[in-house]
Amino acid sequence: MRRHSTRSTRIAPITPPTPAERVHSILHSAQSMTVISDGCHTEIHRLDGMGTGHIHLHAPSQEAPVSPRERRPVRLEFTDIAPTAVRDRLRARVTVTGLLTAPYSDESPKSTCMEFGQALLEDGQGRHFVSLDELCSATPDPIAGSEAAMLTHLVDSHRELVPLLVRLVQPQPTKGMSRAVPLAMDRYGVTLRLEYPTTHLDVRLPFATPVSDIDQAGSQIRGLLAAARRASHRNRLFA
Repeated sequence: MRRHSTRSTRIAPITPPTPAERVHSILHSAQSMTVISDGCHTEIHRLDGMGTGHIHLHAPSQEAPVSPRERRPVRLEFTDIAPTAVRDRLRARVTVTGLLTAPYSDESPKSTCMEFGQALLEDGQGRHFVSLDELCSATPDPIAGSEAAMLTHLVDSHRELVPLLVRLVQPQPTKGMSRAVPLAMDRYGVTLRLEYPTTHLDVRLPFATPVSDIDQAGSQIRGLLAAARRASHRNRLFA
C-alpha cells in the first residue's frame, strides 16, 4: 500500500506586544505630539528619536531636588495612526504625565527636564498604565521606525499578496467581508483588518520567531507567505 504523507502548516503562538513595548514603539516613531502645560496647548511636529521633542524624560531621583513651587504639571499626548487607508485609522492614544522643572518652550534650544509620572495606553483592548521602569525595560522593536514604509509598500506594490495572507486567518473569515488591509506590523507579526459592511475585525498573523533585527523582517514576511501557500484550505473570499 502506498503511504501518502501530509504537510501541515504550523502556526506560531500569537504573542502581541506588551503595553510597555507598544508605548515605547509609539514614542519612538511619533511624528508629532501635543504638550499641555500652564494652560497652554502646544503642537510639536517633526519629532525625532523617542518622540518627545525638547523634553527629556527621567525619574525624579535622577535629578537634583527642585522646589515644588517650580514644578509644573505637564501632559504629552500622542496618537498612533495606521499608515494604510483602513477604516478607523486611529490605533491607539498614549498620554504621558509628569512634572516639568522649568516652563516649556518649543523655541528653546535646550531640552526641558520632565519627571516621568506614568504613561497611559488606550487602544481597542482597553486602558493600560505603564511605569517608567516598565518603559525602560521594554525591548525596542526594530520594526517600529520602518513599519509605515513597509505597510504602505505592501499595499501599494504587492496588493495581490494580502488575500494570500488571509488564508492564515483561523477560523476563516465569514462571507460578506469586503476587503482585508494590513493594519500594523511589529516584531511579533502582522495585523490585518478585515472589513465588513458595518463592522471590522483585527486578526494577528504571528511570525515564526520574533524579529530581533530589521534585516530579519523580510524573511519573516516571506515565511508567512510560504505558510499561506501551503495552507490546506483555499481562500474563496477573493475569487
